[in-house]
Amino acid sequence: MSEPPMLSKASKDVLAKVRQMVPPMLESFHKVGKSGRYRGQSGVLTWYTTYLPQEHPSTLKLITSQSHVICEPEAAQVIKTYSPNLMVHPLMRQSHKLIGSETPDHIVSSVVEMLPRLHVLVIGPGLGRDDLMQSTCAAVIAEAKKQDLPFVLDADGLHLVNTDPSIVKGYKQCILTPNVVEFGRLAKAVGVTIPPADHLKSNQNTDTETCEKVARALGGVLVIQKGAKDIISNGEKTLVCDLEGGRKRSGGQGDTLTGSLGTLLAYRKAYIDKIWDVEGNMSADELLMVAAFGGSAITRECSRLAFKKNGRSLQASDLTENVTVSFENLIGEKTEESKL
Repeated sequence: MSEPPMLSKASKDVLAKVRQMVPPMLESFHKVGKSGRYRGQSGVLTWYTTYLPQEHPSTLKLITSQSHVICEPEAAQVIKTYSPNLMVHPLMRQSHKLIGSETPDHIVSSVVEMLPRLHVLVIGPGLGRDDLMQSTCAAVIAEAKKQDLPFVLDADGLHLVNTDPSIVKGYKQCILTPNVVEFGRLAKAVGVTIPPADHLKSNQNTDTETCEKVARALGGVLVIQKGAKDIISNGEKTLVCDLEGGRKRSGGQGDTLTGSLGTLLAYRKAYIDKIWDVEGNMSADELLMVAAFGGSAITRECSRLAFKKNGRSLQASDLTENVTVSFENLIGEKTEESKL
């Protein structure tokens, strides 16, 4: 076990709530059924054209037992070789690769049929900006909203919001995870001006205020503004995750965040459904904020541990190897004494 990170009292308090939300490892959960779905058949849905980001290994290492990959047929053959733990569905198509009599409506329908099996969607990494891929995701998001299904949008999934913010506006089961550049585009799309860097240095509140304005402009959608500190806001309430991370940023590290969020949102659903004797009485909105903070904290701890071991040679996949120990450092299992 590695040495746990230094935590502020505020961080400890929020992580204690994350721990309340996480289903315990009960013997009664081993069978597939209402409770077993959260441990035996939980699903995270994503779209890919060419590669497999790190959120799938991250979700599985946080004990989401099934991770569903929705992708193109050509990508499916490669992705299936990565791990037997992945459930691969070659349902997506790029505009120039429709097969036979397939239509865009047919593609959408085939994906929508999977939604009742899932607890959360993760949309964006590896998606690309092909018109049919983007329009298919937009149609699936519309159906997911009707089914009250939570989802995470990252990478090219955020391009959907930049193009048409109404896709998510007012939907409070959604988390957006923009990096610095993506946040700038998102702010512009909703008409929010980002203050210049010198103004941010002289006004410590401005960095959180901008994120709050973007979240409010989106009607209360939860935004995680990734950066030196992760700012988490729904426009009304704001948390700042300032846990120590690694000193190297490698492309793909954000996938660990989206994967962790996917799993924690599935845990959130289990808490809401009270499949065990839950502690406290957190609302759905509070749980979404708690899940977002938990995902951010786990990712930053993964980064800290990976950098400590690998230094300059750190790669995104190194974070995945630290998901389990990061979870134990920050949250821990309910059969043990709290690590906080």
